[in-house]
Amino acid sequence: MELIPSEFRVEKQRADAVLTLSNGQSTRGCFFTAGGSARHAGPERVGDLLNSETGFFPFEVHGTDGNRTVLFNRSHFGMVVVADNEASRDPGYSVAKRHVVSLLLSSGQRVVGAVRVYRPEGRDRLSDWARHPEAFQYVETAEATFIVNMAHIIDVHEVSEP
Repeated sequence: MELIPSEFRVEKQRADAVLTLSNGQSTRGCFFTAGGSARHAGPERVGDLLNSETGFFPFEVHGTDGNRTVLFNRSHFGMVVVADNEASRDPGYSVAKRHVVSLLLSSGQRVVGAVRVYRPEGRDRLSDWARHPEAFQYVETAEATFIVNMAHIIDVHEVSEP
């Protein structure tokens, strides 16, 4: 018997990442992202997926005993390290004001990197970035691109270029 594919099926790509929970524990695996995005032209990014709704999302955990899909609650992880610099695909990336910052997360981890503020001149301060309505924001370092959960940032301040 041949199965007919569902018209509601959406093909997904895997996006490699390291997910760090709010307690500091990390797990390696991948997100499932769509080939197209309702928010912009091109494929869905991990940042899009995280900001699209609240609650749980599927994540394929790569463990020593094989791979398994786990549902994680968005509100209980502090940050994600993505394999791709997807932040650079934001429209206006090259002209957005860049701030080098130090973030202290609720897990005790500190991240030092650059954030971009997509606002008109005079409204492109770090405080404007901190009040942005999206719960998950990009932080770029020389080594990786992070997506941080704004609810798990304890403090943020500008620092000198490393």
